Formats: sequence, C-alpha cells, structure tokens
Amino acid sequence: MSLWRTKSIEDSMADSLEKGHNLKRTLGTWDLMIMGVAVAVGAGIFSVGAKAAGSYAGPSVTLAFLLAAITCALAIMCYAEFASAVPVAGSAYTFTYATLGELLAWIIGWDLILEMLTAAAVIAKYWGIYLSSVFALWHWNVPDTVNVLGLEVSWGPFIIVAIFTVLLVLGTKLSARVSGIITVIKVAIVLFVIVVGAFFIKAENYTPFIPESVPTKGGASDAWSQSLFSFMTGAAPAQYGVFGLLAGASLVFFAFIGFDVVATSAEEVKNPQRTLPRGIFAGLAIVTVLYIAVSLVLTGMVPYTVLADDPNASLATAFVSVGAGWAAQVISVGILVGLTTVIMVLLLGLSRVLFSMSRDGLLPRALSVTSEKRRTPARIQIIVGCAVALLAGLTDVGILEEMINIGTLSAFVLVSIAVVVLRRTRPDLKRSFRVPLSPFLPILSAVLCIWLMLNLTTLTWVRFLAWLVVGFIIYFSYGRRHSLVGLRAKGVFDATIREEAVREEFRE
Repeated sequence: MSLWRTKSIEDSMADSLEKGHNLKRTLGTWDLMIMGVAVAVGAGIFSVGAKAAGSYAGPSVTLAFLLAAITCALAIMCYAEFASAVPVAGSAYTFTYATLGELLAWIIGWDLILEMLTAAAVIAKYWGIYLSSVFALWHWNVPDTVNVLGLEVSWGPFIIVAIFTVLLVLGTKLSARVSGIITVIKVAIVLFVIVVGAFFIKAENYTPFIPESVPTKGGASDAWSQSLFSFMTGAAPAQYGVFGLLAGASLVFFAFIGFDVVATSAEEVKNPQRTLPRGIFAGLAIVTVLYIAVSLVLTGMVPYTVLADDPNASLATAFVSVGAGWAAQVISVGILVGLTTVIMVLLLGLSRVLFSMSRDGLLPRALSVTSEKRRTPARIQIIVGCAVALLAGLTDVGILEEMINIGTLSAFVLVSIAVVVLRRTRPDLKRSFRVPLSPFLPILSAVLCIWLMLNLTTLTWVRFLAWLVVGFIIYFSYGRRHSLVGLRAKGVFDATIREEAVREEFRE
C-alpha cells in the first residue's frame, strides 16, 4: 500500500548528493558536542528544575532529572545508530521513512516541525523578556513590547531571530563558531552559580527526599490540567510521592530536548559514522551532570515548600531566600546568554527537517534548493526565521510549552521502534555504532517515552491531535501526490537526473 512505501537508504544517500539540493559537510565532533550543550542548556537549567521541585517532586527532582536523562540517553542511542548508518538530514523523519513507511515518516516530520517551531518561538519570546530584565539591572526601563498599529509586539524575538537567520544562511560552520563562544560563556555562568550555591546548602532541606503524596489543587474535576494517565484511570491527580516524581520527570524532560536536533545536521558532519555518536553522547553527558548538580544545589539551599509557594519559582528564588540577591542578577544574565544559542540550534534543526521533507517532495521541492556557494537552504531558513519571529513577536506562545515535549517524545518512540525494524530488514547495513542489548533497550526506550507522554496533560494531547489533523490534510492533499518515492514507483520522476547530479558531485 502506498501509505507504507519506504524510501531506501541508498536513495536517501544518493539524494543527499543531488546538486542544488545538497548540504556541505563542515562540522566535527566538537561542533556537535557544543551544539547539544547549546540547545539543552538554556533557561530550563535555571527554572524548570525549580518548578518541578516545588510543584511535583520536592528534593527528588534530582531523580526526575536522572530518569529523564536515562530516557533521553536510550533514545539518543537509537538516533546515534541511525545517524551513523544513514548520515542524511532529517533526523527521525528520515529514519522513519527508511523503515516504517511514508505516512509515519510524514507524521514524525510534522511532529518535529511542531517541536522545533514552538520551542524556537517560546524561547525567542522569553529571550525578549529576559533582555528587558537585564536592562533593568542597569536601571534602564526598556519595555519588552512596543505598540504597532494597536498590536503589542515583542521586539526582542525579531532581533535575535534575524541575527541567527542571517548567520545560518551564511553557513553552518560560522554559526557553530558563534554558538561555541556563547556556549562556553553560559556554561561558565552555570558552574559559577553551582559553586556559590553549594555554600548555602543545608542537609535538612533534603528531608523528606520524596515528599508524601497530596492531592493537587483543583482535584480530579480539573480534567484539562491533569495528566492523561490520571484522566484515563480515574486516579486523583496528586503532587509529590512516586507519581509526582514521574510527573516531574515528564516536565524536566523539556530540559533535554535538542539532542534530536543535533541529529538533523547529519548531512553536514565530516566523517559522520564516527563523529555523530561521539558528539551527541559527549554533549548529553555534560548536560546531565550540569542539571543534576543544579538540582542538588537548588533543593539543598531552601526547602521545596519555598519553591512551591512561588508561582514563578527559579534558581533565583533560592538565592533571594538565603540573602544572596546579587546572584539573581548573575542568573538573569546567564538565562539571556543561555537562551541565545538555543534559538540558533532550533532554527537550524527546523530548517533541516523542512529541507529534507521538501527534497522528498512531501513539501514543495523548490524549498529545498541550496545556495550555489555556501550550500545552505537559504529559502527555507528565511521562511523559518520569519515564521518563528512572527509567532514569538505577535502571539502568547506560553500555552504551547508542553507541545514541545509531546512532539519530541513521539519522535523518540518511532525512532526507537525503527531501530529494531532496521536490524531485521537490513542486517547487512554497516553501523559504526550499535545500540547494545537490542531489541531490549530500544523497546525500553519506546516504553519510557510513551509513559512520559501519558503524564502530559489532557489539554496538551487534544492540541497535539488537532495538529496531527492539520498534518493529515496537508499530506493527503499535497504530499502523497508529489512524493518522489511515489513518482519514481510510477516511472514519472526521471531518476537519471539524480544519477547525473551524483556523478557530477563526485567529479567535483
């Protein structure tokens, strides 16, 4: 059936060399490692842990981070195996297309668009807000919005998105260098905060490590805000306890999104079979250590109840509570610096997913044209930049935060399953990295990701289903009819055009 037609790995590799639709390999292990740290270490390291500790897990938020990291690591192993075997742009979309068929590939590509578009818009919005906060440190009253024709427009997102859109159009390597410098600065700020905070730790604040479970405010009657698991089972939503810990893990998983974005750059990596696994795992290891250290300091400085009483709890809340308000200023600067590189990597990842889907014909192929000199998808990059800037500057994107998690987790589930499928369908394929204990670990990865998805709110699931409906409309009205895989099967697409492009590329 055409809905389940797959695109062979050989076709994916050949298409990546098609002149005018290909990317330049310029990234090394260090670039990938920095990219992973750049996208994962943002505002979340200063705020998500505090929110999870105060509202869900208490001091056991450290375990929530560890569980989220393990889940991410299992999924990333699956990504690493695929990326080393199929070093082509598109990440989970490309991997799914090669194993589970076109319809599921479209769904996962559509989910990745949801993840990266909403994440880039949300973070660009917060960047503008924190920029005004940093100005306030110098007593400069600069509002984060301006009135334009009766509309309240956040001006910060337009500036930061425009800067990185230009850099990405000029070249991925240049963008990676700028990102690397900023990433080193923000990691230094995080380490400074950890060291200073350690002097205020009190052991009694870690007790009880897993607080006793209590009903959440609003109870079971608040159907939209409770988790889908609670809604389906009829269990009363609860804070703290073991289920609170698991809910906290679902929330802090937001802090680990982005490593799948690194995999989207596979087509721009030198020696990808070796470089990709090393870069991805090194980045994940650094991020996990930083998050666990921050959460230990945070919950050791103040009782978790202090964080629970603050609706906008962050690491700054803990420092203000112990009389070190000056550190809150450092944290504000750290957040601004941290958000900067996250935006860049998300803009890169979103453009590469759209590039891959359009090169396959599921979206207009004209979008996948790359510049002759720099071989960057300038058209898509500019469109992505405009969409993110408009969404962040003109709308209230805060309601979309959990959509980022569900988009990421759904991609993780399918990639984990696809690894098992590819092992059976293509045992001959050369893999420089293999997930150990397969199929047990890939299946465990899928199960853990599904569990985290079930702990997201029912309202998030409803919005997710609405997004999928829109995706199905686009696929069946355009993508299915223009798919190159389908056209080749019918003999409509002239494969010799691609073959000549490949030969010309090799001659160069």
